[in-house]
Amino acid sequence: MIESVVLAVGPDNRNHVDALLNTVESIAGPAGATVYLVHVFTHDEYNDLMRQADADPKTDDIDPDELAANHDNVRTPASRLDELQIDYEIRGVVGYPNREVVEIANQLEVDMLFIGGRGRSPTKKAVFGDYAQQVLLNADCPVTYVQQE
Repeated sequence: MIESVVLAVGPDNRNHVDALLNTVESIAGPAGATVYLVHVFTHDEYNDLMRQADADPKTDDIDPDELAANHDNVRTPASRLDELQIDYEIRGVVGYPNREVVEIANQLEVDMLFIGGRGRSPTKKAVFGDYAQQVLLNADCPVTYVQQE
């Protein structure tokens, strides 16, 4: 039985958030599962957001969960989950997306992980790396990949 899932959301998911949410809804909704909306901030992005909030990245600490809750990439899916009456929690983490998504999914011991991505040529994957592939290979739970059309 599926009790909890992670939906990793990021800037690349803006154009196909509906497809991601439809997929999550089809599984989490009937199961009554909790959805963890996870947004990973790169170190640079986190420091930029801290500066925008007039905080010193070296001495102040703003909770990444709070930053994620106010981020457009998270607010849109959160609103949709509210409409669907699906329980969710927002988690923000700082680091490398492919590592942090797997780490938080493992820590939360979720039953399933949902990620989105765009199709890339093998050359681009070799040059730029492939976030989705790293998540698929390293997660302890089943991963559903929703490709951007």
